[in-house]
Amino acid sequence: MLKKLLFALVCVAALNAEQTLAVIKPDAVKNNHIGAILDLYESNGLKIAGLKMVKLSPEQAGKFYAVHKDRPFYPDLKEFFSSGPIVAIVLEGDNAVAKNREIMGATNPAQAKEGTIRKRFAESMSKNAVHGSDSLESANVEIPFFFQPSEIQLR
Repeated sequence: MLKKLLFALVCVAALNAEQTLAVIKPDAVKNNHIGAILDLYESNGLKIAGLKMVKLSPEQAGKFYAVHKDRPFYPDLKEFFSSGPIVAIVLEGDNAVAKNREIMGATNPAQAKEGTIRKRFAESMSKNAVHGSDSLESANVEIPFFFQPSEIQLR
């Protein structure tokens, strides 16, 4: 609870700029797309307020994606998300959640618009390069999963 309260205070201090979580998934890390993906975020007006590379255990990946635990794809998602290092990113800016979703593109890379991360770097629907919070409420849960308030630098 204290962790979430501290996170909320950090968000308020950001002068009303939204924060959202983006994660570069193991497929994109393995294929050396980290720099290009970070460049897409920054060149589209989002600022990087937190950044770290981590390797999750299957249990940690399961906790992160707990919202999907009753879905048939959950076991594969958990296995994939813990199969290699990932890069967790706190993005900051006006309408950061919506802007990140636009930059990422559709979940299915075949339906993603040209120039989006998933159109450029995704291998398939399951290996789709990135994760992004789908709402401010999700971001408020997902960011503290990876970051302590002291690890987020307001820009």
